[in-house]
Amino acid sequence: MSVAPEAVQAFEEQRPRLFAIAYRLLGSASEAEDAVQDTFLRWHTADPHAVRSPAGWLAKVLTNLCLTRLTSAQARRETYPGPWLPEPVLTAQSALGPLERAEQRELVSLAFLLLLERLTPPQRAVFVLREAFDYSYREIAAMLDLTEVNCQQLYRRARLQLAEGRARFPQRSRANQEQGHRIAEEFLAAARTGDLAELESLLTADVVAWADGGGKTVAARRPVHGAPRVARYLASWMSRDMPGLRVVVTELNGQPGIVGILGGQLLVAVLLSLAGSRITTVHTVVNPDKLTFLAGQLL
Repeated sequence: MSVAPEAVQAFEEQRPRLFAIAYRLLGSASEAEDAVQDTFLRWHTADPHAVRSPAGWLAKVLTNLCLTRLTSAQARRETYPGPWLPEPVLTAQSALGPLERAEQRELVSLAFLLLLERLTPPQRAVFVLREAFDYSYREIAAMLDLTEVNCQQLYRRARLQLAEGRARFPQRSRANQEQGHRIAEEFLAAARTGDLAELESLLTADVVAWADGGGKTVAARRPVHGAPRVARYLASWMSRDMPGLRVVVTELNGQPGIVGILGGQLLVAVLLSLAGSRITTVHTVVNPDKLTFLAGQLL
């Protein structure tokens, strides 16, 4: 049974929004793509006469597929080798939807996606749908087969769970973005030349560096704390001479990012979280499985 052209068009119109929702719910671009594809398969077998609102129907199916995936994913992450980090995404191409407002950029940063891991799957779904996509409680209740009151309670609990961590997120204006790009370039230059004094001057005293190798690539299994240790740690591998390595400063997840490409292969993605003109957190992703989506955007 083939899908009618108008049904395919209706789905494709919603695909970017579906991916944006799935990524925020799962923290994984590859799993988000799979969830979107599974949604299409269900759309393929749906009775078009029984669907009053394609956008609403698709969002509901996708969200519930993501809830199922998220429940199993949280169990897998408990046994993940070393720190688990979300998959980085190039945001200059609007893969995650509009990011004009500081609040929109905050919600896709790696640090905030990690903060969302504190929530139960239902809390995360309600929070993301409400906070990032402005769905009403009535719409969310219909998607999750819950009452509006229950959704309001889940949202309040999610806000309380996230409040302490969220207070540390600075608001990022367009000027902040330009400053962030400049700081990333200075950071890169200092790290690649092994200039520890300059590198340390760009870090806050309590900076933390995290690395995700997924057990497939050499990476620190524990976070590195403090400006002196983080500076030495970063310079130890970023200053290595690798002929042919191309390093580019870009924007990943709405924040300053750096990617390293060698022989047409994406090797590493580094994301910087800032407070003013200093770097508070460095997230490094070298797990090749988590660089596949980003490589497709870049290469």
